[in-house]
Amino acid sequence: MAKVMNYHDRFGAPAAVEEPVMTGTTIMACTFSDGVVIGADSRTSVGSSYVANRVSDKLTKVTDYIYCCRSGAAADTQAVADIVSYHLAFYKSETGEEPLVSTAAALFRELCYNYRNKLTAGIIVAGWDRVKGGQVYMVPLGGMCVEQKYAMGGSGSTYIYGFTDANYREGMNSKECKAFIKQAIALAIRRDGSSGGVIRMGVITKDGIQREVVAGKDIPSFLVPAK
Repeated sequence: MAKVMNYHDRFGAPAAVEEPVMTGTTIMACTFSDGVVIGADSRTSVGSSYVANRVSDKLTKVTDYIYCCRSGAAADTQAVADIVSYHLAFYKSETGEEPLVSTAAALFRELCYNYRNKLTAGIIVAGWDRVKGGQVYMVPLGGMCVEQKYAMGGSGSTYIYGFTDANYREGMNSKECKAFIKQAIALAIRRDGSSGGVIRMGVITKDGIQREVVAGKDIPSFLVPAK
């Protein structure tokens, strides 16, 4: 039987079809006195120019008190987050206790390291637990895991290291920490072509998470108008 050739067989698939959906992005998390604040932009893109989703959610629930911020290939990071969430739900059902943030970070580290040649996944794990309170762990490409006071990742993070170094201080309250992350992500959005949309934020404490969205029109602008 003769093979019926379609357009893609003859001419090849368009580059945008063959490229994975990437969360070329800005993600960030920061500890404060009572917990952690997480934040991210909302743009996902295919290649360097096509915006696949303007309002995606890169702040993914792992447990009621632990979230991850995802950067890299969207499919990879979603799969890893689902696997970790499954294991932690099983842990809670067996022990009757909420998992520790360090346990979640260790699971992300193991998966990202064991499959480092197959995954494009940069993860920030943040949350609150009964032992150490608010914590932030960075799991970059390759599977390293480091606990930090604040962490950021994605293509937009390269534009804001100077800002964060100059403006971060220990002992901030939730309001100050939210303002710090909001300004940092806004700066990244203004400079990074792969970051954009809205700013999604969440405050995680012993009471769970409170989420909010900063609409595009409310994102601070730092551009100086021409005279």
